[in-house]
Amino acid sequence: MMNYRSVLAMILALVTAFMLNVNSVEAAKAKKPLTYTSDQLEQIKNYATDLQQMRDRMVELGSLINKKDWIFTRNFIHGPLGELRVSMLNVARTLLPDAQPGAKKLAKDVFDDLVAIDLAAQNQNFQLATRKYNETLKDFDAFLGLIPPAARPESAAA
Repeated sequence: MMNYRSVLAMILALVTAFMLNVNSVEAAKAKKPLTYTSDQLEQIKNYATDLQQMRDRMVELGSLINKKDWIFTRNFIHGPLGELRVSMLNVARTLLPDAQPGAKKLAKDVFDDLVAIDLAAQNQNFQLATRKYNETLKDFDAFLGLIPPAARPESAAA
């Protein structure tokens, strides 16, 4: 005959193990804090300084488009602005969780706008290049607006 105490003890042990497992999963899913640490702010500021320098240089891109200098327009996009998407994604990853999706979308929008400018320059389409340049500025400024005030660098243009 089976010993009911040992079966009951085994069932209780399994239930206890299951409950401890569920509790540890919930603890792992705990939300990140809703504030930035000083290390995070410093890291964001380092990335944001590079982004602000690139934003300040966007005036040069506008000038190249206005001059219809298509070769240098494309060179500028691939040269000085070549690391823009990586820098924006680095900032997006260090933002608070609720700001990350919007930042990633804006980074993608800026990149897509630059690709469109590149294609417009390749096809020598002034109207499209100008429209996409203005959209790039709008999206870029919106992205910079997501950076916490304590980590924002000063603009050289300001």
